Amino acid sequence: MPPIRIHLSPPHMEPADLAMIQAAFASNWIAPSGPDVDAFEKEFAAKIGVKHATAVSSGTAALHLALRVVGVQPGDEVICSTLTFVASANPIRYLGATPIFIDSDRSTWNLDPALLAAFLETRARLGRVPRALVLVHLYGQSADITPIMELCDRYGVIVVEDAAEALGTTYKGRAPGTFGRCGIFSFNGNKIITTSGGGMLVSNDPELVRQAKFLGTQARDHEEYYQHSQMGYNYRLSNLLAALGRSQLRVLDERVAARRETFERYQTRLANVPGLTFMPEASFGRSSRWLVCVQIDPAVFGMDHESLRIALNEENFESRSVWKPMHMQPLFAGCECIGGEVAEELFLKGLCLPSGSNLALADLERVVAVIRRCAGLG
Repeated sequence: MPPIRIHLSPPHMEPADLAMIQAAFASNWIAPSGPDVDAFEKEFAAKIGVKHATAVSSGTAALHLALRVVGVQPGDEVICSTLTFVASANPIRYLGATPIFIDSDRSTWNLDPALLAAFLETRARLGRVPRALVLVHLYGQSADITPIMELCDRYGVIVVEDAAEALGTTYKGRAPGTFGRCGIFSFNGNKIITTSGGGMLVSNDPELVRQAKFLGTQARDHEEYYQHSQMGYNYRLSNLLAALGRSQLRVLDERVAARRETFERYQTRLANVPGLTFMPEASFGRSSRWLVCVQIDPAVFGMDHESLRIALNEENFESRSVWKPMHMQPLFAGCECIGGEVAEELFLKGLCLPSGSNLALADLERVVAVIRRCAGLG
C-alpha cells in the first residue's frame, strides 16, 4: 500500500473542536448568526489586541468589505504587493478600482518600502496619489510596517492589511493586521487555525466594523420589513463554523510553536544542502512560519524547484511553488508594476514544503531524505 499523502498544510483538528461544534449544534443555532459568532468576534479581537471584529465567510470577503468601507471607489488606484495570492488583488477589481503592484524586499519577501517611497514621491508630484494600499504579510512573515505606515500617512494613502497568512505573527510585539485602518484574516482549511472556510475583519474604528457587518449581512435597513437602500453581500459566517473557530483560537499559540519547530527541524537537517536557502525571518518580529519556504538554485542544487516538486510528489508529498507574482498573471496583464525582478526570482526558485502543525517527525524525515537525495547527498 502506498504511503498516505502528506499535504502542504492540512487542518489540525482535535476532539475539543468536535465538542464545540456539537454544543453549537445542540443549541440549534445553525444559521449565520448566534452566540458563537458574537463570542468568536470578541475573543479574536482580544487575542490580537484590536477593539472590534466581524466574522465573515472568507478572508477574500473580509478584504472586499474592508476596501469598500474605507472608501475605495470605481476608478481609484490601489497599491498591492505583487508577490501574493490572487485574493489580495481581486477585491480591488470587484470595486472597479485599478491595482498597482510593487515588488518585494529580499529581506522579508514582502512589499519593498524603498520602492513604495520612490513611487509615492513621484505620484505626489503628479498629483495622482493612489487611494489605498493592500499591505500583504506573506507566508507568516510581517512586512516592515513602520516605514510603510509613515509613508502612507505622509501621502494620505489608506492602509488595509492583508494578514490572511500571518495570524500568530508579530511585528515589534504587535499583531500585523492591527496597524492599518482595517485588517483581515483567513480561516481557510490550510491556515494555522481554521473554520473550514471563513475570515475576520478587524479595526479599532467601531464605525468601519459596523458598516462592514451591515454590508456583509445583505445591507438590510433597520426596519421590521425587508428594506434595502444599499447593495450588500451575503458574507456571514455560520454559528457552527464560529464555534469551531473559538476552539481553534484557544490553541493558536501551540499551533504557531509547532510550525516554528517544524521549520527549525527542516533548517537543521538541510543546513548543508548546497543551493538551498530558507525564507529569512526579519529582525523586527516573529514569523509564524505558516509555510516553510525555500529557494532552490538549480546551478548549485542540481535540479530546479519544479523537478524537486515532482520528485516529492512521486513520494506522495505535496509541495507548491511560491506564489506567481500578480504582474505575471494574465488576469492583470497591462497593470502597472514597480520593479518585479525580486518577486519573479522568488517565484522561479521558490518551493513551499509540507508544513502542517500536525506533521509527524517521521514524515518530515522522509521529506528531508527526498531533498537530500535530489541534491546528490544520498
